[in-house]
Amino acid sequence: MPAAQREPPRHRPAATREARARRRVGIKDVAREAGVSLGTVSNVLNRPDIVAAPTRQRVLDVIDTLGYVRSDGARQLHGFTSRLVAVLVLDLANPFFTALAAGVEQAALEADLGVMVCTAGRGPADEARHLSLITSHQVRGAVLASGDDTGRRVAGFRRNGVPYVIADQNAPQQGACSVGIDDVAGGQAAVRHLIQQGHRSIGYVSGPDSLQQVRDRRRGAAIAVSMAGLPAESLRDLPCPALTVSAGKDAGYRILGLRKRPTAVFCANDLLALGVMQALYEAGLRVPEDIGVVGYDDIEFAASAVVPLTSVRRPALTLGREAGRLLLEDTAEPATHEHTHVVLQPELVVRRSTMRTSVR
Repeated sequence: MPAAQREPPRHRPAATREARARRRVGIKDVAREAGVSLGTVSNVLNRPDIVAAPTRQRVLDVIDTLGYVRSDGARQLHGFTSRLVAVLVLDLANPFFTALAAGVEQAALEADLGVMVCTAGRGPADEARHLSLITSHQVRGAVLASGDDTGRRVAGFRRNGVPYVIADQNAPQQGACSVGIDDVAGGQAAVRHLIQQGHRSIGYVSGPDSLQQVRDRRRGAAIAVSMAGLPAESLRDLPCPALTVSAGKDAGYRILGLRKRPTAVFCANDLLALGVMQALYEAGLRVPEDIGVVGYDDIEFAASAVVPLTSVRRPALTLGREAGRLLLEDTAEPATHEHTHVVLQPELVVRRSTMRTSVR
């Protein structure tokens, strides 16, 4: 129900108010009770003139009822002089990360904040430059979707006192919120679909093994093979140095040169899959008649390819929006915020690149 249509907050019995008093009331409690976003509460506290009078009064009533007191000392310690949130992504050339950044922006706009986006550095010098840029702007916090699972980048942000949320890594992070996607389930769904289509020889076109996401998708693929009662060698690795169209095209050429080609390939992302299909098309092979192809991420180009691509959809926009929301909660009330780990589920989207009537 839209915030403007919600019922006014009901005054709670004294016993309930006393129970709430035993713990510190935070901005999240106010937003939930008033039926508004965290950004609206923030605006009521900091820029009340831009909030509609009925909504402003409702929030103020809840603040009075709950006995909320904001922690200005904590706000100053966290450098709340800037109205910026930073987003550090692995590769802006990949539409998945563009959508993720857009999701963070949606959350930031609700709190009347801007977003600065950086790509992950290719080495220590680039990483230091990005960290310097972000800290010099005294950003409210950062969403880190850089694919780094070594902790090196996180350590830099922690050392400089920049609050952060880890995005696109399906592993709980100590001392921070994180939002991930179950890529093991996604890899399993992709290869299970190929097996159901009759394929018994499947290639996994992967990206850098240093990325947890790549390893998780490979693990899910192996689980699908094992659960189908197939030998482990039914799944063949075709490693790639990057998650790009050019790397996928090179993998496609390697597939063409194999003495015994797999009848289908599962690619670690859609850009790799599109590159593979380019190489197959140039060689005169048909998708899916000669070889089936599954991608991952379900970027916009997947559905509009010459042969629409079957792909595992990852909710990039939701991922970014959830990471942004957690960051705003954390930085609004750092003393009371509880760090959480959110796991989103992928979804297999079947299109023509895997639909065939027979398998050789």
